[in-house]
Amino acid sequence: MELRQLTYFVAVAEELHFGRAADRLHIVQSAVSMQIQRLERELGAELFDRSPRRVRLTGAGERLLPEARAVLAAAERARAAVAPPSGLRIGTSTGLGAHLDRVLAAFARHAPDVPVELYSLPVAERLARVAGGRLDAAFVRAVEPVPGVRVHPLWPDPLVAALPATHPLAGRPEIDVAELAGLPLALTERRTNPALVDLVVGACREAGFEPPPGPSPGSLQDTLASIGTRPLWTVVYASHARVLHTPKVAFVPFRPPGLALTTGLAVSATTPPPPPHLDTLLLACGDHEG
Repeated sequence: MELRQLTYFVAVAEELHFGRAADRLHIVQSAVSMQIQRLERELGAELFDRSPRRVRLTGAGERLLPEARAVLAAAERARAAVAPPSGLRIGTSTGLGAHLDRVLAAFARHAPDVPVELYSLPVAERLARVAGGRLDAAFVRAVEPVPGVRVHPLWPDPLVAALPATHPLAGRPEIDVAELAGLPLALTERRTNPALVDLVVGACREAGFEPPPGPSPGSLQDTLASIGTRPLWTVVYASHARVLHTPKVAFVPFRPPGLALTTGLAVSATTPPPPPHLDTLLLACGDHEG
């Protein structure tokens, strides 16, 4: 007796029609009939009363049906027990620093056998992939609402000022935004990160000055290299600054209340059911906060 034969038998028993059962199984009707006949020969009993007008279960078929379903369910559980665990696909970005390390460590404690795939992508692509089901979740900061995406707030991410190590402010334990007036600001274009640009430029205006624009924005690495050789400033997430090794650049915190953006976890708001292990990831984020 083969699992295939039991699968075909259950399909015919539920459809009470060989043709419909074959369509459901995506095979030809003759293959279904042949396997049912083999099963009947092996069991020594007819399972169906066949007539040109109808198909119905015999007494033997009725007794076999619940047992066949139980066998198929057990086989499925056996396959699931040894199948490799499905992974978790997470979108990330630069600047998460130690936050990401701690969340992944907490997730590994809760789900040690679940692989995690990380995708470093621009925020717009992260959100699009979450909405389309190509990512299970993504870390984002202060994004505008996106159809099909829900964001769980996680933690505030403070910003620090990145200054030339030789600048008079570089040795201070903390600074006011107003003290940076007159120093050119090297910042990404607003279309790339509107929340960050609005926060920093808005803080400068509240402090009473319009920041002179620095050189055309490039990568953070390029910007920091420029700051190391000329009087400029920019902002970097404190969690990222702690893992950067740039001797010619100093990272100085802002005086409270400081500048910060909220990091959140973007997940699909429309795809049922939720991705496996998403609750565990949120739990790991909570562990990290603690």
